Amino acid sequence: MGLARKNQSIQDWITQQWVILFGQRIDNKNYQWLLGPFGGIKGIGIKFVDQLAKDEDSVIDSQRKNKGLLDSILNLGLPETELKRLSPNVIDFYENTSNYDLLLKAKWNPFFKIFGIFIKNVFSRRIEQLNVPIENLEDASGLTNEIIKLVDKKTNVIKRTIWLRTIKSTGQVVYSGVYETCSLPNKRICIKAIFPLPNGNATVILTPRVGEKGELILDSSGQRIGDSGFYFLLKDSKDQLWTKFIRSFKDKLVVKSLNDRITATQTLTLWNLKVLKFEYEIKKTAHNKTLEQ
Repeated sequence: MGLARKNQSIQDWITQQWVILFGQRIDNKNYQWLLGPFGGIKGIGIKFVDQLAKDEDSVIDSQRKNKGLLDSILNLGLPETELKRLSPNVIDFYENTSNYDLLLKAKWNPFFKIFGIFIKNVFSRRIEQLNVPIENLEDASGLTNEIIKLVDKKTNVIKRTIWLRTIKSTGQVVYSGVYETCSLPNKRICIKAIFPLPNGNATVILTPRVGEKGELILDSSGQRIGDSGFYFLLKDSKDQLWTKFIRSFKDKLVVKSLNDRITATQTLTLWNLKVLKFEYEIKKTAHNKTLEQ
């Protein structure tokens, strides 16, 4: 049996040992679709970007103005019938994400709120990652919306896309995640969101489809390793890779446009019970509105 790395906080060591005990060992060759950057032991947050650039011999791109989570919506490999139905406004958001402002509302299931408080106090504040609001946000709170592209120093090819979101009023990092597409073992193309953690990461793989009203639906409702879903990954003290697939945890995101107003609803469930619901209002920045006029 593997052992988690020493010389880190006891909270992180226990969590990683749990993954080793109840997860499974994996290899680089057969799990390329799942792998992604790991975080350090001294916090994630904004400093993670500089460390990742250094580790992967890349630099932050300061040339591109319009930066998207996806370079092209075609990267999702959607069927032609679905692609034609997809809202042009939703497409523009994913291809030019940096041109938008985000407002966030949050509503907890009271039963699960205590778990949110525990995670925030024990992990999130310390590592500057996954800082979801604990209080219900009835009035929309502004988020920064920064898309960071890391490009190869030699080829200038984009290597990583990072979506950094902080609460404007406090500067607190909510999410610092690497976003890309991946091809599952069944060849289905999905969106992969990688949230670095100490000596590992939390990875959410979401299957895309288009609803009848042109909305983009991203769903992590897989049943086993190799499906979409929520994964913990880590390296143990001997650099062996381990993963734990959390089948009971689901993440569903619906991004839609109605009368040129883009909104998104994200619902997190555990054991089929709603844990937390996020509602986003997505607006083009004043600068980009002016350019369109």
